[in-house]
Amino acid sequence: MPLPDKPSIAVMPFANLSGDPDQEYFADGMVEEIITALSRIRWLFVIARNSSFTYKGQAVDVKQIGRELGVRYVLEGSVRKAGGRVRITAQLIEAETGAHLWADRFDGSLEAVFDLQDQVAISVAGVIEPALRAAEFQRAMDRPRNDPTVYDLYLRALRAGGSWEKNDYMEALEGLSHATNQDATYGPALALSALYHVSLHGSGWTDDPEASRQKAISLARRAVRNAGDDAVTLGRAAWALAYLGEDIDAATALMDRSLQINPSFADGWRWSGWLKLWAGLPDVAIDHIEKSLRLNPRAPLGATSMAKGVAHFFARRLDQARIMLLQSLQHHPGWVPTQRFLAACYGHLGQFDEAKIIIERLRALTPVVLPTANHWRDPEQREFYLSGLRLAMGETE
Repeated sequence: MPLPDKPSIAVMPFANLSGDPDQEYFADGMVEEIITALSRIRWLFVIARNSSFTYKGQAVDVKQIGRELGVRYVLEGSVRKAGGRVRITAQLIEAETGAHLWADRFDGSLEAVFDLQDQVAISVAGVIEPALRAAEFQRAMDRPRNDPTVYDLYLRALRAGGSWEKNDYMEALEGLSHATNQDATYGPALALSALYHVSLHGSGWTDDPEASRQKAISLARRAVRNAGDDAVTLGRAAWALAYLGEDIDAATALMDRSLQINPSFADGWRWSGWLKLWAGLPDVAIDHIEKSLRLNPRAPLGATSMAKGVAHFFARRLDQARIMLLQSLQHHPGWVPTQRFLAACYGHLGQFDEAKIIIERLRALTPVVLPTANHWRDPEQREFYLSGLRLAMGETE
């Protein structure tokens, strides 16, 4: 069977290793919940239960399953009961090569069977989404570059999101421009373009900040109009619009809609944390960031450490903020916003020698050391941030 245009996966019946036929219903229910959770990832084609369950009880090679069902990826698993406890294992396999992309296990109590099924399904979906994105990105990079599709161009542009480097953003935006020229309604490329324009704007890496801001707003609004029920596109657009000073309640409603569509969307929970930060709710933000980490424990530390560092900063837990910001900078030393917050943190801590070093680094990275910071909606928090930066720069309050 030919592969569909978008990434495709089959969730196979989980093996019941309990020696208890009565546990068969639990294993089958577990698979159904995982299929439902994965089906909320709109860029992923998920084979229906009726098709994958035709293989129940058979020992079939994943390459054969891939060919017969027309899928790139196969999720296998098992359930083992011991007393009142149950252990669920799962592994993600690339069908064509048989390569293992991800594996994990989950333990829980059978006292609350349905809650356990929900918890595991959301956890599996949360960690599989970034694993599949990474695999799809590699596929795009390995394809010939002479005639890329819109989807190829979009996937190649995703790399810049992990680099946090100006030149990578610029190159990615060029590729995304080609993608949207081919398809002006492709929501994922529009939203990613908006996100990268925000990144350039936030670091002072644009010659005309207001023009860059307006461009990002336009792209984000177009993305929303063409998002449908794509949680990723909605989440990215909401993040961009909130940062760019648009109505925070409207952006929050968009983000909430994204998470309602796909509750296992790990990046969405982290982005939602940023919206809570901009709204002046640092402790709520930490809850959302921690939920993101629970869904995807293998998420890059640079992004989550920065978000938690900023949240601790505004909660006036400056020592914790300093630790998290330094941890983030180990992964992305050239990221201007993190350097700014670390400088502000040192300023408020009265550690002026350390602050001076960071300010010198900032001046080498950007012409905008002291930003307007209008996306921080709470005036008191905004002033706390800017006053810390001014202290770090040696200015008196």
